[in-house]
Amino acid sequence: MGYAKVLSVGLAGVAGHVVEVEADLAPGLPAVLISGLPDTALHEARDRVRAAIVNSGQKWPNRRITLNLLPATLPKYGSAFDLALAVAVLAGSGELPPVALDATVILGELGLDGAVRPVRGTLPMVAAAARAGYARVVVPAGNAAEAAVIPGVRVHAVDTLHRLVAHVRDGTPLLAPPEPAPVAVPPGPDLLDVAGQPLGRRAIEIAAAGGHHLALLGPPGAGKTMLAERLPSILPELDDEAALEVTALHSIAGLLPPGGGLLRRPPFQAPHHTATVPALVGGGSGLARPGAVSLAHRGVLFLDEAPEYGKGALEALRQPLESGVVRVARTRGATEYPARTQLVLAANPCPCAKPSGDADCECTPLARRRYLGRLSGPLLDRVDVQVRLPPVRAAELLRTDAPHESSAAVAARVVEARRAAADRWTPTGHRVNADVPGPHLRRPPWHLPARVTRELRRRLDTGSLSARGYDRVLRVSWTIADLDGRDRPDEHDIAEAIQLRTGEGT
Repeated sequence: MGYAKVLSVGLAGVAGHVVEVEADLAPGLPAVLISGLPDTALHEARDRVRAAIVNSGQKWPNRRITLNLLPATLPKYGSAFDLALAVAVLAGSGELPPVALDATVILGELGLDGAVRPVRGTLPMVAAAARAGYARVVVPAGNAAEAAVIPGVRVHAVDTLHRLVAHVRDGTPLLAPPEPAPVAVPPGPDLLDVAGQPLGRRAIEIAAAGGHHLALLGPPGAGKTMLAERLPSILPELDDEAALEVTALHSIAGLLPPGGGLLRRPPFQAPHHTATVPALVGGGSGLARPGAVSLAHRGVLFLDEAPEYGKGALEALRQPLESGVVRVARTRGATEYPARTQLVLAANPCPCAKPSGDADCECTPLARRRYLGRLSGPLLDRVDVQVRLPPVRAAELLRTDAPHESSAAVAARVVEARRAAADRWTPTGHRVNADVPGPHLRRPPWHLPARVTRELRRRLDTGSLSARGYDRVLRVSWTIADLDGRDRPDEHDIAEAIQLRTGEGT
């Protein structure tokens, strides 16, 4: 009878857990049993592992093999355990010395020919191993650059099971991770391309500086989509912590670009209006995958033609927008993904959507109300900035003297405004104005004088603003003050924030 144990990592959302892979080889009728709450992909691993071992020139033990994954109460998903299972079987049968890979975490999917194939979620799995105190990992060659991003971890890459066996037996060196190559980021859309729309430009600058949600209403061709697509171009680059979070989510989704480095540009997600609830917030059988709202974490989630989305899909966004987290519950457990994103909604004012706007609209008032009524009040109540864009005039469209600022010029002001907000709110654990809880803004030392909030309090008393709306206007006013270089808002900032919130006078 033989016994061996190696280490791997399982994922539950973006949280990784070190998993002990045990192999017990006992006399009896040859069979392979896998325990420890495996999913279908893991049940099928018995055939992949057997074929990979044989086709790598190793002997398959004709014994009763029990493979156990600890902790047994944690559901295990995917094919990333294949390589660890193969090593455990070979070590248990005496083909490999069991101590050679002590304190080494092993990840990788096996092909029937013994090739080690890349797996999703390598970055958060290696990060989990590092947090657990393991400083040596073996990963597929295709994931080596991604794994090397985690500091303090010695990464070894393998392309075949045969190479790993030769390393354990004879000391043959494994592959080293490739040197990090600079990732050429193509230039994105620039605000210089937007004709006119000073109000829309001001709105996205405020949204970028404070991390506020944004709604753009206007006729076709007014520039709603162009403005939304240029919002990421004025957002600051992600710091190390945010970049690691974003890269981990894209690793789990299998969307990392070649090169495997950290993603520094804020992500931009624009799902089609036919997207389902799981596509937006995450889901799927077994391990729930991140949806668009999580893939847009620390970036922008753009819903173009927002009234055309299903009601259930839109309402499912309400909780993530408020908490910054998506929790997807399934019968086998719950999965949690971060979802601290900026929502941008774009909508035509009515179903006919005449380019000239209200002048030639053929819709009845009831039809107009029903159309925009698809965006529920509770959802819009979470949107800080709501502006109506007028049609673009010929004089604005045909100007050739580039009267507007570029994205780079606006981004510089956004960076300064965010720095001011970070200096103010860091002691409270927040980064941007949009994240600050309302009670912080209503209590000393951040409480504003009564003369400054007079109009805001009047609207709360008359019911034209909800309590949530009151706090959100306060947050926008702080952002306006930051952009203007002042240490706190005045009544003019409150007035502009109310206008951006209610759309009055726009």
